[in-house]
Amino acid sequence: MKISDEHDSIRAVEWQDNSLVLLDQRELPHKEIYQKYSSSLDVSQAIKDMVVRGAPAIGITAAYAFVMAVNEEFEVNSDRWQVNLRSKLSILLASRPTAVNLKWAVERLQKIIDDISGDPRDAVLNEAHAINKEDYSANIAMGNYGADYIGSKAGILTHCNTGSLATGGYGTALGVIRTLYNRGNLKSVFVSETRPWLQGSRLTMWELERDNIPATLIADSAAAVLMQSGNVDWVIIGADRIAINGDVANKIGSYSHAVNANFHDIKFMVVAPISTIDTMTLSGEEIEIEDRGSKELTNISSYPISTDQASTFNPVFDITPAKMISAIVTERGVIETPDEGKMRSFLERN
Repeated sequence: MKISDEHDSIRAVEWQDNSLVLLDQRELPHKEIYQKYSSSLDVSQAIKDMVVRGAPAIGITAAYAFVMAVNEEFEVNSDRWQVNLRSKLSILLASRPTAVNLKWAVERLQKIIDDISGDPRDAVLNEAHAINKEDYSANIAMGNYGADYIGSKAGILTHCNTGSLATGGYGTALGVIRTLYNRGNLKSVFVSETRPWLQGSRLTMWELERDNIPATLIADSAAAVLMQSGNVDWVIIGADRIAINGDVANKIGSYSHAVNANFHDIKFMVVAPISTIDTMTLSGEEIEIEDRGSKELTNISSYPISTDQASTFNPVFDITPAKMISAIVTERGVIETPDEGKMRSFLERN
């Protein structure tokens, strides 16, 4: 099936003339600003500051930051560039510790330079381009697998942003929604606002409107009532890390949606590439959860909405237990009711 550009027009990460161009997602939906980066350390800071976000997009961005770091060090000292590279990679890896795709991309490129002698620059750039292209192809495949699994016309609730803004294009959970829409099988799509960064209201609504897919925005706290109304058949989310037992780390609020969905007998789908599955993490209890401090809760943008002395609890992610998940959709197929045995068997076959 040819994907219509009408419903997939956004690219948040692009390599242009040995520089990285990022759509600044902090400025959406009111300003569409593209930032150009020529330094690996600046890209690491951009990841930390959430200029770019979404696990696959972070991985792609990290791959290009790796390319920049190699270029910088090789040009300065072609004999000691690998030694000098380490400090920059440490900073890059620390920029968003929960998103496993960042580490995965760095390790994949590290293997390239470990196996090469001489000038590594073309090889690492080609590998970064491959990561980007593979992500897009994977998203198309996940869209098809997820839509096939859902089958009939469905009402969908989605959380955070999992579309072209969060990936190399098309999206993970939003890719399934795009495919359902293209097939005429999307009854309705509801978008939760996703406090505190409001990725749902700022980003997903902007992206769906931009690509001409009708959607309805809800407050996070309205999800249970919406499910009670009978208008939701599936909750579909992405993932920042999946443990080998099927536990899923995703944007804060995902676990709440899973609890509500299970209570209301609504199916719960996680859509993520295989690179998001961390075989070294046995369960969600081992996943490091970022706490980003108070200002994201006490302010919206620069506008204060609470007292100056408010004590806050601001985890960026939560863990949805595998037992609450109906299916994990990857680019290589679907894992139904995941557990460690099913996850390992799936990975062995794929």
